[in-house]
Amino acid sequence: MGTGKWQAGFAGVVVAPHKWGLLGALVTWQQSFAGDSDRPKVSTLQVQPVLIYNPPDAWYLRSATSSFDLRNANYYIPIGFGAGKVWKAGTTTCNVFAEPQWTVAHDGSGVPKFQVFFGLNLQFPL
Repeated sequence: MGTGKWQAGFAGVVVAPHKWGLLGALVTWQQSFAGDSDRPKVSTLQVQPVLIYNPPDAWYLRSATSSFDLRNANYYIPIGFGAGKVWKAGTTTCNVFAEPQWTVAHDGSGVPKFQVFFGLNLQFPL
């Protein structure tokens, strides 16, 4: 269920809050340094432009993440626009979203041409 390698890396984010939402970017890089010798080495870069628009009633719109396999020269650059909703269920904050993503540029085997990214985040108070 993974690369079979230990990885380390860096992450950086720049975000500018606005009355209408957020604008910024998130960049992560990971490099393998140990693990199963029969597994391929890993070096990946993910770039996510952060564009979140907050219409009324706790809805929001979001953007997609691009991924680059630097070791094997595989990549995909999706264009995606999704929507999400935040609400309270008792004392728990719930956040659900769905985002269809179309890949506009790609190279390599197994990279997606179309995907749907979705998630559910539950935040429990202490």
